[in-house]
Amino acid sequence: MWVRRQFAPNTLQITLLLACIVGLLGALATVAFREALSGLQFLLAGHRSGMVELAQNLNWWQRLLLPTAGGLIAGLILQYATLWVPKKGADDYMEAIAIGTGVLSLRQTLVKSLSSLCSVASGASIGREGPMVQLAAMFASLVGRILAFPPERLRLLVACGATAGITSAYNAPIAGALFISEIVYGSISTATLGPLVVASVIANIVIRQFLGYEAVYQMPRFDFVSGWEVFFYVGLGMLAGVLAPLFLRLLDTAKERFGALPVPLFVRLALGGLVVGVLSLQVPQVWGNGYSVVNSILHTHWAWQALAMVLVFKVLATASSAGSGAVGGVFTPTLFVGAALGSLYGLAMNALAPATASVASSYAVVGMGAFLAATTYAPLMSILMIFEMTLSYQVVLPLMLACVTAYLTAQTLRADSVYAKSLRRNRVAGRWLSMTGEGSAMRLSSLAVDNDAIVSAADHSEIIGERFIATGYRNLVVRAPDGRLAGMLDAANWWKRQATGKPELWTEAITPCKALDGEMTLVGALRAVGTMHADWVPVTDGEGKWLGVVSLPGLIEIVTEERGRE
Repeated sequence: MWVRRQFAPNTLQITLLLACIVGLLGALATVAFREALSGLQFLLAGHRSGMVELAQNLNWWQRLLLPTAGGLIAGLILQYATLWVPKKGADDYMEAIAIGTGVLSLRQTLVKSLSSLCSVASGASIGREGPMVQLAAMFASLVGRILAFPPERLRLLVACGATAGITSAYNAPIAGALFISEIVYGSISTATLGPLVVASVIANIVIRQFLGYEAVYQMPRFDFVSGWEVFFYVGLGMLAGVLAPLFLRLLDTAKERFGALPVPLFVRLALGGLVVGVLSLQVPQVWGNGYSVVNSILHTHWAWQALAMVLVFKVLATASSAGSGAVGGVFTPTLFVGAALGSLYGLAMNALAPATASVASSYAVVGMGAFLAATTYAPLMSILMIFEMTLSYQVVLPLMLACVTAYLTAQTLRADSVYAKSLRRNRVAGRWLSMTGEGSAMRLSSLAVDNDAIVSAADHSEIIGERFIATGYRNLVVRAPDGRLAGMLDAANWWKRQATGKPELWTEAITPCKALDGEMTLVGALRAVGTMHADWVPVTDGEGKWLGVVSLPGLIEIVTEERGRE
């Protein structure tokens, strides 16, 4: 009996074993998406050389038609598949880790992945890595749900899956683990870093050693001419820190402009594809995620005029693709912009101080890290990602200076990073979880927030549908035009109305409900909502004054953790 207890696996050992399994599944999920995308490109072009070569071999009208048609099909999938695909759990891995229960919607993930395949394979200027990471996290969630993991351990398993996806996409195992720690969790903790590293290592071994996939970027040899050159790299960091907020503002503006168009979602994606097609008439390099173009910038000499044109057109293409609602990431386009910006900067430094400046490709490498740090606000992850890609110790000093300078400069100009929405949920969840020790005395009013789960009864029905698609929430809280609580709108009832056309007015689908009292304790609030299937519930004070909404999964997690401490 003593021997059995002595050698019985503990919780940490089981978690590390499952992290290995999740790392394997995450790597295979990314491979499946990558091969599906390659297969679609082969059907379209008869070869697997990439999107840029495909664009260059097409006629002008085909360059216009293919991205437009791809956006149309992707939008139809995204908009109408929701009618037949009920949502169970979160559909974003950052939300599932930060504020959810760790349950990711299988069906929604598959629908969005299919939509992303159509967008990326037809030339949309977005990264394929977002859906790849989402698929990896979804399989991790399935493993945890099969094993009936509690929310805390299930969230950690989902984080391991996301780490495996990032590692498989970029061949950067350390940076992959730090991406989840630094951006999603918001801090680096030994309790989470161990399983994340294990999942990352297993995924990297599967991708590189067993399946033979090479790194997506072929990094050149890094040159460092003299110690005085560090000031040039500080200048590059400042430039990236100034331009990155403008890039993010352009993405936000594009989303607002496309969202204001009085047309269905599939028409917006088609318009976004049309913009990419028009831009590609002049610069075909705007198609796709830009791997081949970045590798060309890193290894061949570009005239500054051509480099500047590609940079401007790529930024516009990315804004149109992401702004129209195409499913994909902007992580890879960010690296593209950083490489082009760094190369331009390097050409300028070579013209001004040819005896002191390194070759332009060295500045392109550092520019990738600096622009990444200035958009993600994760300088440590950015430094390690570029270092892992280059495996050059010479790059460390200029890279550190440029990334930190870019991060500090960008943060003074813009408060939100590219992951602002998810990070905002992180901060709210973190504030809640930090109070779990006071769960018995904490009042509901301290948790109430105003967020995108709240809509107005005066909003147009298209806005409501887009909000459900964008957030994936199981319900929205509706306020009357005068600010009073109108009730809650269930996602299932909404999509049933969209399919049947009844009731005619969407406001008739609102279910009246009573707001929770802000003076309630958390346990009392959970007793009041009972078995309600909702993501957000409204809160008012004793006089009926609006306070905001609280996350029902978040309440469950807080009370569960508090009871576990007792």
